[in-house]
Order: sequence, then C-alpha cells, then structure tokens
Amino acid sequence: MASRRRTTKITVSAERGVFMISVAAELAEMHPQTLRMYEARGLIEPKRSPKGTRLYSQADVERLRRIQEMTNELGLNLAGVERVLELEEQLDRASRRLEQLERRSAEMRAELEAEMERIRASFRAEIVPYRPPATDVVRARPLQPPRDAGRRIPIEREDR
Repeated sequence: MASRRRTTKITVSAERGVFMISVAAELAEMHPQTLRMYEARGLIEPKRSPKGTRLYSQADVERLRRIQEMTNELGLNLAGVERVLELEEQLDRASRRLEQLERRSAEMRAELEAEMERIRASFRAEIVPYRPPATDVVRARPLQPPRDAGRRIPIEREDR
C-alpha cells in the first residue's frame, strides 16, 4: 500500500506577526538593522511575542518594500517617506469617511422619497386640480351716450 501525502493549507491574516526580523529583512531585501532603524523612527511597528521578539506581518513586509521603493527609486529621504505615509493614511481615512457619508446620504434620500410619496398618497383624494382663470381678451362694447343726453330732467322740490 502506497503512502499518501497529505498537504494542509493554512491561511494567516496579513496583519498577524509571523516573521522574525531576519526573515522579514530577507523578504524585504534589507539589512535587519535597517528594520530596527525604521522601527525607531516610527515607520513600522512590528508585533511582539510574549518574550519581546519582533514579529513582522506580511503587511509589514509590504510596507518595508514600499519604503524602500520611495527611498531608492523616488529619491525621498526618511522625512519625506514619513510625510507620504502620513498623507496616505489621511487620504484613506477621508475616503472611508466619504464612503460612509455617501451611504448615509443615499439612505436619507430613500427615506425622504418614501415619506414624500406617503404624503402625496394621503393628499391625493383631497387635492382639487387648480385651473387658472381664463385670460382671453374680451372686447368691451363701445360707449354710447345716455339716451336722454341733452334733455333736462326736472327735479321737484318741496318748499319748506
């Protein structure tokens, strides 16, 4: 009987610290001392094991690669990298907030439209269509002098 090989696939969150500093440095193609320096500047925050060992996540390694790209290929110094990362985080927060506001706006618009339709339906039986008065021009008859024009009308008075 042939032995069967069993493979188990494990999925780990990209945020979970699983790489020791030497492995993370190799994955990011940097010296471990560079990772320590980036940590001291606040550019990266590795997790810590119960005994204090630095543990880097896949997201940390990707961030390290991004920092290296900005310094080597774009020519930024570390202060520039800090500013770029800070602005990217602000942009991410603003984008998330905008998405929340857009969702809330759509919800409120739907609620308003439903309320307006409910009000329209409640007044339909009570509303009488408005018909503006006719605006046709009507010609007046020509003025004619009174029939007794030119004659005097006697006025009777009582003497006192």
